Amino acid sequence: MSELISNMQNGIMDVYLNNTTNDFIAAASVFILTIIFIKGFELIIVRNVRIFASKTTFIFDDILADYLDSLHWPFYVFISLYTSLKYLYLNSFLDSALNKMLFLYVIYYSVRILSTIVDYVTKKEVRKRTSGEVKKSTSLVFILNKMAKVAFFSLAFLVILSNMGFNISSLLAGVGISGIAIAFALQKILEDVFSSFTIYFDKPFEEGDFIIIGTDMGIVEHIGIKSTRIRTLQGQELIVSNKELTSVRINNYKRMQRRRIVFSFGVEYKTSVKKLEQIKEIVKKIFKEIDLADLDRVHFKAFGDSSLLYEVVYYLNSPEYNDYMDTQEDINLKLKEKLEKLKVNFAYPTQTVYLKK
Repeated sequence: MSELISNMQNGIMDVYLNNTTNDFIAAASVFILTIIFIKGFELIIVRNVRIFASKTTFIFDDILADYLDSLHWPFYVFISLYTSLKYLYLNSFLDSALNKMLFLYVIYYSVRILSTIVDYVTKKEVRKRTSGEVKKSTSLVFILNKMAKVAFFSLAFLVILSNMGFNISSLLAGVGISGIAIAFALQKILEDVFSSFTIYFDKPFEEGDFIIIGTDMGIVEHIGIKSTRIRTLQGQELIVSNKELTSVRINNYKRMQRRRIVFSFGVEYKTSVKKLEQIKEIVKKIFKEIDLADLDRVHFKAFGDSSLLYEVVYYLNSPEYNDYMDTQEDINLKLKEKLEKLKVNFAYPTQTVYLKK
């Protein structure tokens, strides 16, 4: 019996690859325990995170749940293997290879989580731009999504090359020179592209807005990478470069909350003073019957060439042009009706010639 125990002790103390049998047993135990722990973590923690994320409106718990779901068995096995091998003596080559593999995993999953965050932001923006009454273009959103991912993977690639011992300074210098040459060749296109980013982030106008650019006016239908398409009042499509839109003045009538309207009318010179005073009260009563309009002032303004001029100023509580035209038409009809009852005539251009005998 004592001999058997002695042989077992000697076997445990045997050395293989600079590690005793006892070291290998410890490493194997750590590997198995780590696998069990990670599996328990996956079954309990990850599942509860997913359940919690489904009950909240926060975006970060959804990102965390999706990220944890993406960590499959190869990652778990590697983490368990990496942890267990730290209990063994490894030569410099194996130890360096193991550390480099861990570094690659960290870089890979870091890029994955950044890409997941970008995808969630993209989905949220796309849902926002397509859920309203006016559907907005999502092309620029997806382009920004792709550009962000390319930037993440490019940066990760450079970090990996640097970690592997490559000198990336010359590579970056070459890429920089090539980028400058390409930028000069595509200068006009890049101006429009960067202008589209300005429009997207600064939002001077959006799709569905009614805008005026110089002598052109219409509704913005599509904001692209290089140009913006506007449907004019005449019906044709007007295509304007994004660079031009960021360098001119734009009147955006969709952002207007209310309109200030000024209009005039004239009555005949033979109208009595008493009736001139009554006209002001008639105009005030008309505006009390109109829901969308608030009267600011009405005055007998001036003696015109062929009429006594009144000026009326009111505010329309709507940015829509059709509402303005409907309201103005209603005011004109009521004003004509009231003045006819008062037996006051609107003036029109006339000229009286007196002949002296």
